[in-house]
Amino acid sequence: MNPALEQQLKIRQLVENWAVYRDAGLWDRFRTVWHDDGVMMATWFQGPFEEFIKVTIEGWNKGVSILHFLGGSAIDVNGTRAIAQTKMTISQRGMVEDCLCDVVCTGRFYDFFEERQGRWGLVHRQPIYEKDRIDPIDPATQLQLDKQALATFPEGYRHLAYIQTRIGYKVKMDMPMLKGNEVEQLYQRGAKWLDGKPLER
Repeated sequence: MNPALEQQLKIRQLVENWAVYRDAGLWDRFRTVWHDDGVMMATWFQGPFEEFIKVTIEGWNKGVSILHFLGGSAIDVNGTRAIAQTKMTISQRGMVEDCLCDVVCTGRFYDFFEERQGRWGLVHRQPIYEKDRIDPIDPATQLQLDKQALATFPEGYRHLAYIQTRIGYKVKMDMPMLKGNEVEQLYQRGAKWLDGKPLER
């Protein structure tokens, strides 16, 4: 097998394992995706992956439902460094203005990987939020959102932020989206990472 393709396949497997293990709550296996200093970024959480596991479990115990689905990947490898971009959707179900709804956000996982002592692992995950929507589970329901509140959230994850703040999370307001300074800065950080420079958190 082509050595570059072999590395890409190993990384893609880790990307897929992340989604399966996280959504199934297989936490011991989920840990195998990461290096010890791995950091997870999300609208509602930013910090070490072990803390991410803890707060995810706490959310589950309160009825929070967030699932992930993956699409294609583009993976750049340079020696022991890699950047993986993977199309994904984040699906969250919950009550919004007394109506049970699904919020679906489409975007990309932008992942910083490194090979250490022969093992690839995730060092930093930064989602890119491209667009989202909200739908009542019962299509006959008339959902009335607070339009003024909705307009305060970033366009790429507006409805996701709406539901998350309604259930008590504090949402980060400057996450990368399809366009803008934040995503351009993320690409620059990725290029520096591939060149062997320290990761800019």
